[in-house]
Amino acid sequence: MAGSSVGGDDAAVKVDFQRALTAPPGAHEVLLVRHGACDPPAPDGLIGGRSDPSLNERGVSEAIAAAERLRGESIAAMFATPLRRTTETAAAIAEFHAVDAVVLPDLVEVYLGEWEGHGIHDRGSRGDPELVRVLTEQRWDLIPGSEPADVFSDRVRRGIEQVADAAGDGTVALAVTHSAVIAEFCRQVTGSEPFAFLHNSNGSLTRLFRMPNKRWVLVAFNETAHLRD
Repeated sequence: MAGSSVGGDDAAVKVDFQRALTAPPGAHEVLLVRHGACDPPAPDGLIGGRSDPSLNERGVSEAIAAAERLRGESIAAMFATPLRRTTETAAAIAEFHAVDAVVLPDLVEVYLGEWEGHGIHDRGSRGDPELVRVLTEQRWDLIPGSEPADVFSDRVRRGIEQVADAAGDGTVALAVTHSAVIAEFCRQVTGSEPFAFLHNSNGSLTRLFRMPNKRWVLVAFNETAHLRD
C-alpha cells in the first residue's frame, strides 16, 4: 500500500501506510491534554457557579510529565479554559515553549448544574444510583440544571475548530481541557456512543488531524506512557 493516495474528497492527499503517521500538507494538527489531577472541591467552593479546584500534588507531577513529553513538539499556539486546573497544567507546558496559553471558554468542562462542587465526587464515592443512571444512559442532561446536550456539543465543536485554526503545516495547536470535552469531541469525530471516550486519564494526550477537506481524524487517544504511577 506504500505510496497510495486517499480517494474521494482527500484525493490530493498522498498517504504512505508504511511510514509514521504525520499530518499531510494542508491539515491542522491538534493535541488535547487533560489537566492534572485535583482534589474534590468543598461543597461551598464554587467560582462563578463552577467547581474550580487547583491541581493537587499528583496533578502537578502529571502536568510536569506532560510538559516533558511535549518538549519536542512544535507548538504554535496553546489554549486553556477559565478553570485553574487547566491554566496550571498549561503553565507547566509553557515552560518549554515560547507561547502562553490563551483562555478559551468554549472548552470548559460540561456544566453539571446541581452537582457542581462536591456533588459528583460524593456520588461517585458511594455508588449513587442517580450517577449510575447518568453513566448507563450516557446523558449529562439527566443531572438537574445541567448544560443541555446540544449546547455542550456545539460549543465543544466551536472551541476545537478555533484551536485547529491556530495550527499550520509542521506545527501543532494544543488545548488543555477536560475529560467530558475530550470525550464529546472524540464522539463527534468517530460517531461513537456518547461516553465511549469519557475515561481519559489526567495528564493524558489525545491527538487529532483536521484534514484539508475539514474532515477530522482521531490519531491517538489517552496517551499515558509519559505518566508515572
